[in-house]
Amino acid sequence: MAEPTHHRQPKAYHNPRFLESRDARALRILAEYLEPLSRFQRHQVQDTIVFMGSARLKSREAAQTALAEAERTGGDRAAAQTMLELSDYYEAARALAHRLTDWSKKLGDVGRRFVVCTGGGPGIMEAANRGASEAKGLNIGLTISIPNEEFDNPFVSRELHVHFHYFFMRKFWFVYLAKAVVLFPGGYGTLDELFEILTLVQTRKMRKRMPLVLFGTKFWNDVVNFDALVRYGTISPQDAGLFHRTDSVDEAYEIVTRGLTEHALGSPGPVL
Repeated sequence: MAEPTHHRQPKAYHNPRFLESRDARALRILAEYLEPLSRFQRHQVQDTIVFMGSARLKSREAAQTALAEAERTGGDRAAAQTMLELSDYYEAARALAHRLTDWSKKLGDVGRRFVVCTGGGPGIMEAANRGASEAKGLNIGLTISIPNEEFDNPFVSRELHVHFHYFFMRKFWFVYLAKAVVLFPGGYGTLDELFEILTLVQTRKMRKRMPLVLFGTKFWNDVVNFDALVRYGTISPQDAGLFHRTDSVDEAYEIVTRGLTEHALGSPGPVL
């Protein structure tokens, strides 16, 4: 007579079928809070400077190469020329992140203060991670799983590359640790992040005094007519003063470091 076969059932937290099911969604959301939290605590990351901007912009070197290729092959020279002009923003983000990382490393705190944080992708994100890496500082990349998006950003510190499924959890981590935000020209994602932050500040859901810099005056004036919002009465004149606009790395550096020195140095860690 054959011996009965006993099949040991996996524990719930070892059961991929359950963990990936609709019923376990709350656990997955909680994991996207707890797992990054454990990493930031392990590496003593207390707060961040967040850089946001287009994934489509190229470094000056890459843009020059693309323009030369367009001229050689008869490609779209106008588009390549525009990309070369926009590469100034890539280089500005790289330089600013380098300077801010140098500055933060000299503060002498026990934990890591004002760590450069981006969405971990190409373009402006790569530029900021690159600048921080070239300054020999740890930096953060908060990537998101979206279809048909392949890229390589080798400048994110491997131990602080966090990959998300839920956009709202990724946005939470952008804002929760942020003590300053710098936004470069970008598309829907950048605009979404800008207006979410402005809404949190305007409604006092986020009370921390946080420098908010829009880099690229002409771009931002062309794309968002804040003066018109004031004129139509849909925001107050004070709401138009929640951010600074500049085209200067020096000025952006001064705005951010002055704001952090005045309002954040004595308050390490998350502050809402």
